[in-house]
Amino acid sequence: MFQEDLDVWVGINRFDQIQADLGISRKVLTERLDHLVEEGVLDRHPYDRRPRYEYRLTPKGMELVDLLMVMTAWGDKWLAGEAGPPVLYRHHACGEISSVDLRCGHCGEPMHATDVDALPGPGAEP
Repeated sequence: MFQEDLDVWVGINRFDQIQADLGISRKVLTERLDHLVEEGVLDRHPYDRRPRYEYRLTPKGMELVDLLMVMTAWGDKWLAGEAGPPVLYRHHACGEISSVDLRCGHCGEPMHATDVDALPGPGAEP
């Protein structure tokens, strides 16, 4: 289901374009897009009669893409072949190709699973 988000992020945002890219049935794609709209990940915007829609990422959807970028970095490290990763990220601020990196929001140091303890949060069940 995440591929729809990535398609919209890279500019494949109309139903027929997304369907052609994914190669899935109209019914399945309609169900997936409806779910992403209901969950607030995508917004639907009319662009023609019939009606026809294009889909845009919401702020919630953009944060999901951040997660997908981290997952892609894992795949690039462990699964990419000799040709290298299929996607590169150019950072707007500096213009350079960059890697995706998890950092502590407090001190800015790199952060990995071995560097943290998971503690109950305010929404945890007692």
